Amino acid sequence: MDTQQKDLSYFRLRLLELLKTSFPEKARDTKFIDQRSNWAATAYEGAFLAGNPIGQCEHIAEYILFGGLGFSKFDTVFQVVCNEFDTIMADEELRPFALRMLSVCRGVFAGYELTDDFAQTPEFELLYTELTGTIAIWIDENGLW
Repeated sequence: MDTQQKDLSYFRLRLLELLKTSFPEKARDTKFIDQRSNWAATAYEGAFLAGNPIGQCEHIAEYILFGGLGFSKFDTVFQVVCNEFDTIMADEELRPFALRMLSVCRGVFAGYELTDDFAQTPEFELLYTELTGTIAIWIDENGLW
């Protein structure tokens, strides 16, 4: 296996890890994964060949690999479920329930301009409150499962 292929594998695995954890809705998007991994490997190689230090090469590749993935809808829903509804379900049910609520909350997210640093904005608290209400209403109408 050549160096470029190894780099591509490395970037693909790093991206997959993030997607499975924080962006489960993208974890099966092979076109997205292949494209981003390829771009990152190419950028790393180009930066390295241009004489950049390894740390800078990694920074450039990560910027491309993880661009636009700074704010996770799933992580936000999971945070709400863990903080607000953890007393009504077992710990092992929290993640599966949050996955289910992600589609329920899609319309709430549509009302916000979600940037990579959205969690640090004043609007995040409003989103958090809306998500909490949406999930509470869903539970009242449907039960937990």
